[in-house]
Amino acid sequence: MSEPLRLFRNAPLQARNTFGVAASAPLLAEVQDASALPGLLSGPEFAGRSPLVLGGGSNLLFVADPVQPLLALTGRNIRVVDDGDLAIVRADAGVQWHAFVLDTLDRGLCGLENLALIPGTVGAAPIQNIGAYGVEVREFVHAVEAFEPATSRWLRLDADACAFGYRDSLFKQDPDRFVVTAVEFALPRQRAPRLDYAGLGDEIAASGITAPTSRQVADAVIAIRRRKLPDPAVLGNAGSFFKNPIVPAGQALALADAHPRLPVFGGGDDATRKLSAAWLIDACGWKGHRDGDAGVAASHALVLVNHGAASGRQLFDLARRIAGSVHERFDIALEPEPRVVGARW
Repeated sequence: MSEPLRLFRNAPLQARNTFGVAASAPLLAEVQDASALPGLLSGPEFAGRSPLVLGGGSNLLFVADPVQPLLALTGRNIRVVDDGDLAIVRADAGVQWHAFVLDTLDRGLCGLENLALIPGTVGAAPIQNIGAYGVEVREFVHAVEAFEPATSRWLRLDADACAFGYRDSLFKQDPDRFVVTAVEFALPRQRAPRLDYAGLGDEIAASGITAPTSRQVADAVIAIRRRKLPDPAVLGNAGSFFKNPIVPAGQALALADAHPRLPVFGGGDDATRKLSAAWLIDACGWKGHRDGDAGVAASHALVLVNHGAASGRQLFDLARRIAGSVHERFDIALEPEPRVVGARW
């Protein structure tokens, strides 16, 4: 059994972020039991300072060393709270997301299959409102348990209170206010598969499957992601670096008329549309680009990569240049998905 609390001073972070950039934290606390948070965060080590919560390090870019202490929750318990037709499953924040998806599928539950192989932890999932292949995690969040250091309050927030948006949430809007400690998911036992996004249906059809199970959908998602996205263990990256921009419908239609190959999706309401950031970046010639060890993946224009020794600053500067070129050509502003530490976008 691992220790309930471990403290590290001047902690190296290169192995704790999937970009693999060198950085260090003045203090890093690993906490297995969230009940230790009130005492830890009010004690002398943190001295009332809000921690930067470190999950799997897959949604962070360290442009400079963090000045605030870091907190990593390492509890990995999963339990079924309600085993009805719509099961409620609770997972600690430290559970690895992909392992959790597979666990729910093994239990005969549906819903998260389109989100397979997304890196990171359960605790990070509602913060980012992770999404892939036409599904967002907010569709299945039942409640989020969190600790508020400033008030020493424990909170339980239902999905409406989380203020979910596209790659957004209450937790992301005010990143130092909460520490997400656990998430409950409402997962059905039967659900029609969602196959109409980004070639997922074609992937399954190519396998000769006509009525896919949730596990078969997950297997197809895993196969596509492994083909398209570089493995962070081999080539440092944080997955998609830019959000798909949401713009007024009129602007999207004008761009589509000028560029018929530009993918345009629904933006969440009749007044907006979502554009493919990957297409915009690729159209500006960035796919496969490399400046020293900072570059763009040859397989996917949305993925910034560290070929070995790139600094966070070099990756950030490259991202700004990419966004600048897209804005100059298409008058579209790109925003990063990862949290940037040590610089303002």
